[in-house]
Amino acid sequence: MARIVVDYYFAPQSPWTYLGHARFQAIAARSGAAIRVRPVDLGKIFPLTGGLPLPQRAPARQAYRLVELKRWADALGLPLHLHPSFFPVPGDAAARLILAVDAAHGSDVAMDLSGRVLRAVWAEQRNINDAATLAALLSEAGLPVDALAVAGTPPVQQRYEEATQQALQAGVFGAPSYVVDGELFWGQDRLDFLERRLQA
Repeated sequence: MARIVVDYYFAPQSPWTYLGHARFQAIAARSGAAIRVRPVDLGKIFPLTGGLPLPQRAPARQAYRLVELKRWADALGLPLHLHPSFFPVPGDAAARLILAVDAAHGSDVAMDLSGRVLRAVWAEQRNINDAATLAALLSEAGLPVDALAVAGTPPVQQRYEEATQQALQAGVFGAPSYVVDGELFWGQDRLDFLERRLQA
């Protein structure tokens, strides 16, 4: 019997992805689902789907975002800095690295690295747009640092662009998004519905 596949569209600098990442991993494991790891470029998705970068959102929306982040972090018992030292931060370099690791070592290893990248931003206040930081995260994960060089090659950039296009075709407009057989679940607060879908 074929395994159910979840296409996991996310941005490696997204706090909501950070809050849901470990729970999503656990849900997929319990359900026996496979994960396709697909970090995407929200900078290309937002303009085409009605989204706005954080600094351009209305003050009321920015303020409520902080309220909700604290609520969720407290409820989940996860460390989270509401104003991390390196945010906003470009996620492209980290996204390409995750894709390079996925191609070389598989989705389980890429998921582990993704979790480390997300924690680096929101729990550890590290700069994921810095090559030295990414090299350190690779070492901490027991992965070869030469993955950084691979991440900078045209084939990996092409995979990144393809993942972003696939997200748009799937109706994705924010991160994290989980897609199962064409059905979209947006946001870590929809993980309960995703789990029900996987168990159905």
